[in-house]
Amino acid sequence: MRLNPLILLPLLALAACVPSKPEPVPQPKPQPVPPPVVIAPQPVRPAGEWVDWPIEPGTWVYRADTRGSLALFGPAGANATVTLRCDKARARIFLSVSGTAQGSPMVVRTSSTMKSLVASQASTAPPYVAAELLPRDAILDAIAYSRGRFAIEIAGLRPMAIPNWAEIGRVIEDCR
Repeated sequence: MRLNPLILLPLLALAACVPSKPEPVPQPKPQPVPPPVVIAPQPVRPAGEWVDWPIEPGTWVYRADTRGSLALFGPAGANATVTLRCDKARARIFLSVSGTAQGSPMVVRTSSTMKSLVASQASTAPPYVAAELLPRDAILDAIAYSRGRFAIEIAGLRPMAIPNWAEIGRVIEDCR
């Protein structure tokens, strides 16, 4: 049997009409998304005079250690919010506040006076800003005898009204 080439021609033409596999379209490489910039909100100063601010929640705890003594203030089971430390070897008292505020002055307000202290970053884990005082600095007596509270303000941190309890005077007297 002989094949007629005219019959094969339409079959070849049909085979030529089948599209070949399309070339894959190159997908654009995903651009790395930079992490969002988080701007910390500025702390809000409580309304009114500092004597009307709500007192920070927490209690004072007194401890003696090999360096001297310290009074810690803050909520139970958490890092201290405010620390007053007597370093007997250096004959200094350190007033520390939790937070980060490099180069900002620490303003301490009491019922009888106000004083701006030079503060620096004392530690980073956990972060504390501290001011160094001589044991006979008058602001320490003003804190100990302030009427029920004293206030601490540091630029970049939330201002606080702290109750003054006997632990403060005890640390001050330990250093004198």
